[in-house]
Amino acid sequence: MTEQGGIAGAAMTGAQSLIKSLESAGATDIFGIPGGAILPAYDPLMDSTRIRHILVRHEQGAGHAAQGYAAATGRVGVCMATSGPGATNLVTPLADAHMDSVPLVAVTGQVGASMIGTDAFQEADIRGITMPITKHNFLVTDPADIPRTVAEAFHIASTGRPGPVLVDVAKSALQAMTSFQWPSELQLPGYRPVTRPHGKQIREAVRLILESRRPVLYVGGGVIRSRASAALLKLAEATGMPVVTTLMARGAFPDSHPQHLGMPGMHGTVAAVAGLQKSDLIISLGARFDDRVTGNLDSFAPNAKVIHADIDPAEIGKNRYADVPIVGDCHEVITELIALLATEADAGHTGDYEGWVAFLAGVKKTYPLGYDTPADGSLAPQYVLERLSAIAGPDSIYCSGVGQHQMWAAHFIDYEKPNTWINSGGLGTMGYAVPSAMGAKVGMPDTTVWAIDGDGCFQMTNQELATCAINDIPIKVAIINNESLGMVRQWQTLFYNERYSNTDLHSKRIPDFVKLAEAYGCIGLSCESPEDVDTTIEKAMSINDQPVVVDFRVHRDAMVWPMVAAGTSNDEIKYARDLAPQFDEDDI
Repeated sequence: MTEQGGIAGAAMTGAQSLIKSLESAGATDIFGIPGGAILPAYDPLMDSTRIRHILVRHEQGAGHAAQGYAAATGRVGVCMATSGPGATNLVTPLADAHMDSVPLVAVTGQVGASMIGTDAFQEADIRGITMPITKHNFLVTDPADIPRTVAEAFHIASTGRPGPVLVDVAKSALQAMTSFQWPSELQLPGYRPVTRPHGKQIREAVRLILESRRPVLYVGGGVIRSRASAALLKLAEATGMPVVTTLMARGAFPDSHPQHLGMPGMHGTVAAVAGLQKSDLIISLGARFDDRVTGNLDSFAPNAKVIHADIDPAEIGKNRYADVPIVGDCHEVITELIALLATEADAGHTGDYEGWVAFLAGVKKTYPLGYDTPADGSLAPQYVLERLSAIAGPDSIYCSGVGQHQMWAAHFIDYEKPNTWINSGGLGTMGYAVPSAMGAKVGMPDTTVWAIDGDGCFQMTNQELATCAINDIPIKVAIINNESLGMVRQWQTLFYNERYSNTDLHSKRIPDFVKLAEAYGCIGLSCESPEDVDTTIEKAMSINDQPVVVDFRVHRDAMVWPMVAAGTSNDEIKYARDLAPQFDEDDI
């Protein structure tokens, strides 16, 4: 909460109380669309001098924009919608935020309290619908409860393991008279997230770290959410342990650092996958042993003990047994590990990882990330992203859709800082890039924000370009256009005998993305030659008063490598279609 205490003031409507509550909670930007049940709140919102409301073109766009805003700034993102279909259109972003631990407050209107349960016009039980995909949710029917509910929603969303909270407010509560009083303290007896780790568990973790010979720091998105990147760098450099960063943790540790092995998992680097598979100790920090990282659990890191640190006790041991479970905030966990390891080092106790580090350095050198240049001279998507990384640089924010372009962006853009890579990790939501980039740009207006999208993803939410153009939100969009639902096509190539059922989008003909961009009030550019990539990106970078859309027409059959087929062992990783890595473990 940003405002403490509060004296009951003059009489006002519940709608006025709602807007005053959002202001008191610190909301400065809200993405939404008005409609019947939420309409009473939009009248006092017009008079607010502290909140900027951005009228989106679809409620899903509002939710993803709030996610992008939250991921870029670390603050709670806020979206607003009406009842029924307005609220149900927020289901996907709420589920997405829940999976990726994004602090979000969604405010929805509901039919009048007396009509709830009668199947009234535009009624939906959004509280029941979203119960499994929110950290908590509320239904408010008494206007006197509005300030306390909003205060609790922001507190719950932003503390512990961050996540989405829904506040559903009956129209009758918005229209009724009440008085405003911001709570001086919150009464949430059942909600006490543990942030400080238990000292005994820290000591046991340090003992295992010093005893191990093949440790790996397995870093998840929790490190970014807890703002622990600087502490992680200190821990890694103090110990010399290799580091892998999951899809949600890209940027938590500098890509340029020699200890960094890259991203693990289904499309991870060979070095990162080998580092986990051959380890004898995994130090998991804010990661959840997702199936896209582990592959077949039965064969994942068979000889490794596990230290699992997470602020959410439900994640510890959920997928992989933890030899040392540590419940706590990643920043506090890492800080205490550093302090105790330093004490042990002063007493002459340090780990011996020299052979292990040399082995992984050899794997990294032997199996670097790479790609084939198309024989016909057409444009390689990986090259586009390499050049975008070089020209836009590590200070830019990159928001990605889901699919091949997401994996290429995770690999071929260099991330040196946290909060510069924003994507839909757990839910894998197509259409995420454009609205999340819009939200990120609103939150970080002085930072260059690129949406990296596929031609399939882009066609799901590109209407938000109108929002960007009208509201002076100059994002930049790179469409990696291979005319296909690319990742699905890749699976059809590898596992379905090249039977391309319903994956051809004809996107180099329909629509014309340049004309579409111009129709939405944006600048449209296109590029299909490697020789034109740099000048095209530089032109896009030079335009900062309008949104820019670049249609990169890339080679259709480019694939994402490395790859571990779904449900198989990470030991079966393929470096390229017909190449499986070979490791000489005698070198460890």
